[in-house]
Amino acid sequence: MKILNFGSLNIDYTYAVSDIALPGQTVAASKMDKNVGGKGLNQSVALARAGAKVCHAGKIGRDGDMLREYLASCGVDVSLVKYSDKPTGNAVIQVNSRGENSIVVYGGANRDITEADAASALEHFSAGDMLLIQNEITCTRAIAKAAKARGMSVALNPSPLDGLEVDMSDVDILILNENEAKTLLGTSVPEEIEAALPRINPGMRVVMTLGSRGACHIGGGIVYVAAQKVTAVDTTGAGDTFTGYFLSEICAGKSPEAAMKWASRAAAISVTRHGAAASIPKREEL
Repeated sequence: MKILNFGSLNIDYTYAVSDIALPGQTVAASKMDKNVGGKGLNQSVALARAGAKVCHAGKIGRDGDMLREYLASCGVDVSLVKYSDKPTGNAVIQVNSRGENSIVVYGGANRDITEADAASALEHFSAGDMLLIQNEITCTRAIAKAAKARGMSVALNPSPLDGLEVDMSDVDILILNENEAKTLLGTSVPEEIEAALPRINPGMRVVMTLGSRGACHIGGGIVYVAAQKVTAVDTTGAGDTFTGYFLSEICAGKSPEAAMKWASRAAAISVTRHGAAASIPKREEL
């Protein structure tokens, strides 16, 4: 099974601060790092490091070659990463002394994806393959519908939730956290989500991360897994790590419970390190 991750590509500017700035407040940063990023890129890296065969589709500006080169160095197929006349997307990230973060994202080339781009990328995939999308690019609704029409399974990580356009009837696997579940599904209570699935999409399965309480899989019953106990220094990219490792295991034929356990281990390692893509562990580290 091949995985097409049609997702964002960002250059991240990360600032180390004592406390995240409040409205009207100016804070001094003790350090600034320039790194590769974007939820799409992070999840492609996680998929590749987990052992999956993944192709990344998306757009960068002429200033974004470092992103293509980084993905390729991680074993990701970058043949479907195209250029845009817009600048590369970027993010400004504050990370405080407790490992918490605050992120502002500029879409740039990520917001320049068209239905023609989607059709061109999907020509390389067929029934049995998987599409992964997030919500940092344009045209997600059309991409998901076109993938379903080809017989592909569709996994959605609906972050950030602003302006989400994907039709839930096209989604096979929905991966989100509790806050996103409350906004998108109206509740974060697993039993209530399971009761709502027949109305939303009876074929959809939901994977909800629960922070320090682990994660659960909802659909055909509810399965919980515990979180790994670690000391976090930076939570940036933890959810992306979980998503990539979970889907890699599912594509390898593992059960949802086994996939969540493996993904939780990977995410636990990632939060003990600084950065987003740089913090994602390789499979042998687990």
